Amino acid sequence: MFILDAPWCGHCKALAPEFAKAANTLAEKESGIKLAKVDATEETELAEEHQVRGYPTLKFFRNASPVEYNGGRQADDIVAWLLKKTGPPAKELKTVEEAKEFIDANNVAVVGFFKDQTTDAAKAFLGAAASIDDHPFGITSDDKIFKEYDVQCGTIVLFKKFDEGKVVFEGDATEKNIKKFVAGNSLPLIVEFNHETAQKIFGGDIKSHLLLFLNKGEDHFEKVTEAARSVAKPFKEQVLFVTIDASEEDHQRILEFFGMKKDEVPAARLIKLEEDMAKYKPESNELTSDSIKQFVEDFLAGKLKQHLLTQDLPEDWDKEPVKVLVASNFDKIAFDSEKDVLVEFYAPWCGHCKQLAPIYDKVGEHFKDDKNIVIAKIDATANELEHTKVTSFPTLKLYPKGDNNVIEYNGPRTFEGLTKFVESGGVDGAGIDEPVEEETEDDDTPRKDEL
Repeated sequence: MFILDAPWCGHCKALAPEFAKAANTLAEKESGIKLAKVDATEETELAEEHQVRGYPTLKFFRNASPVEYNGGRQADDIVAWLLKKTGPPAKELKTVEEAKEFIDANNVAVVGFFKDQTTDAAKAFLGAAASIDDHPFGITSDDKIFKEYDVQCGTIVLFKKFDEGKVVFEGDATEKNIKKFVAGNSLPLIVEFNHETAQKIFGGDIKSHLLLFLNKGEDHFEKVTEAARSVAKPFKEQVLFVTIDASEEDHQRILEFFGMKKDEVPAARLIKLEEDMAKYKPESNELTSDSIKQFVEDFLAGKLKQHLLTQDLPEDWDKEPVKVLVASNFDKIAFDSEKDVLVEFYAPWCGHCKQLAPIYDKVGEHFKDDKNIVIAKIDATANELEHTKVTSFPTLKLYPKGDNNVIEYNGPRTFEGLTKFVESGGVDGAGIDEPVEEETEDDDTPRKDEL
């Protein structure tokens, strides 16, 4: 396995000691797996051959075939992932000593106690073990091991070096349920967000997260953390509880993503990571065990309305030929059934948006005296609309008069192309006339996958 990195990359520097530690661990285990690193800024042909688009990139080669690494960024995660890829899904534990050594050697270890590995439950356990790369699985049929851990045949136990120490699986032993059990119990009840845990938090199976924005070192940090810990357990397979140190400079863009200011901390938000991110804000700023519990319960019951970002409406929003829209006035202007309305959804950091700006201003000037046409723009990073999700910038949409059946512009970003699009009622330019470059939220600073 090798890592392609860049000397200037902060994430690479953070990973380097963990990668070295993983290499030492594998050597101590007398494993045949070798770890290596490549400076992708020097070995550019190699980086291009393996389609490296970001740093660090980790690839595992087995029989000369590359496999994309998708595990965690800590040494234990790297070792567990590699051992799972090169060995059986669950290690056979034959003696009490082997079982103890296996459990003691891992931060999280999952053990199945099965006399007969051909049963449906054992097959489900092995199926879950094969599909989970982050944590080691063991399996045993030895009576002495059963006695040592005081379990019955068919028991599945997750051992961990934090919180309550171990958790016994309950319920119908299907592969899906076992995977859910591991996902819900393999992280601490309260997870601190940092470079090491980010991948586990946002790449895990639990997609609903309670984010607690706190200032580490201040009096409220321990108080709110303990309040959350006291109520987190019943929700652990449904909602991940995460603390974010809002005083860290690296975390400022997370606050920006939620439209928060430093003086709002301590604060809580809920986020649901699905195709479209949904964000929720509690009614009260009070963060007690009761208020946190109520917030999560209301979320799970579907009682909460999405919290959508909006800017204040400028007093001079309609002064210029290109009108300024925010979330609060968008529907009134864009869905005016008596006017054709062209809207640019832009991001302040987007280079393509900056290039389009003088052209778009010229389009606005061209139509400024036409009472049936409105040219407008909206900062889509600071204003969210429940009915419209935009992930690439700039995005241009025409809201024609009458039925307001929205038409997206896919033509060239020229004065001629845009004016023809508007004048034709969205006919000329709705199809793809030529390739158009776009910037997504992964192209620049605000990256949702690295919150």
